[in-house]
Amino acid sequence: MKNIKVIFIHGNGGSTPDGVWFPYVKKELENLGIKVIARQFPDADLAREIYWLPFLKELKADENTILIGHSSGALAAMRYAEKNQIYGSILVGAMHTDLGYETEIISGYYNRPFDWKRIKSNQNWIIQFASTDDPFIPIHEPRFIKDKLNTEYYEFNNQGHFNDQVKFPELLEALKKKI
Repeated sequence: MKNIKVIFIHGNGGSTPDGVWFPYVKKELENLGIKVIARQFPDADLAREIYWLPFLKELKADENTILIGHSSGALAAMRYAEKNQIYGSILVGAMHTDLGYETEIISGYYNRPFDWKRIKSNQNWIIQFASTDDPFIPIHEPRFIKDKLNTEYYEFNNQGHFNDQVKFPELLEALKKKI
């Protein structure tokens, strides 16, 4: 395993890298000797692209980096991969349209078509997690992304928006197979 590092990208609405399952995954990855960066992103309430993508550059997200993005963080991971080489990404609770949410509309991620080909070609693999009972994202959204990016796809029917659990062993196991 070369110098792989993981960067967590939390969601909007005031999410933090200390919330949800991030601490569990961080601890488990560090036990495997993997460097994990879990920083609070600027503009956490709105998660605007103009702040988040430059912040990923500051964190030195490169061809040895795995991005793990939850919700808006998954959008940031996809948009970052359009123009930057990364090792791989894990998208949790991802969508590809703003769904009419005001905060998503102003985020900047949806104001142009996604370059699906570049997102896919600029990384070695993409893992995706979705749930049919997500209260914010209809299941057709992550399924569309799966089809466009040919992701390794895991679909649940009882995980909501993946923000109530403190552990995420399925993510950890899927990631271990890639590294």
